[in-house]
Amino acid sequence: MLAILLFLGYSGTAIALDKGSKAPDFQLPGTQGTVRLSDASGSVVYVDFFASWCGPCRQSFPWMNEMQQKYRAKGFRVIAVNVDAKQDDATKFLSQHPAGFTVAFDAKGTVPAQYGVKGMPTSFLVGRDGKVISSHLGFNASEKQKLENDIKSALEVK
Repeated sequence: MLAILLFLGYSGTAIALDKGSKAPDFQLPGTQGTVRLSDASGSVVYVDFFASWCGPCRQSFPWMNEMQQKYRAKGFRVIAVNVDAKQDDATKFLSQHPAGFTVAFDAKGTVPAQYGVKGMPTSFLVGRDGKVISSHLGFNASEKQKLENDIKSALEVK
């Protein structure tokens, strides 16, 4: 049932890390070298878990590109973590849906397990202090403005 809901673009609050909890650091291979959440310390980070087979993930990439470009100068970063078991699947996805942000690969699913990810995509907004501000399951175009407002609010907090 969850797969059907995600395919249809269901969106909602992810059952994962609690708001205010420390976002687990990770170290993963990425498209441009090693990716660590701790390297983004002091930034507001949108950590997004995605897979090549996920329909809503395809829809989220243009929006994440837009957010990265729009808010980069204010200290915002997107880190997307691909969970495909086969690197070729991830590479094909990225060739069709280019990422203007950091992409990491976790074929073993270790990091999504640490974050309590239950479906694709799942995202976490992490504050400058490294704590989870919010989590979100799915991606639906109707919620883009709310997600952007959350990003803007997080960027205003000093």
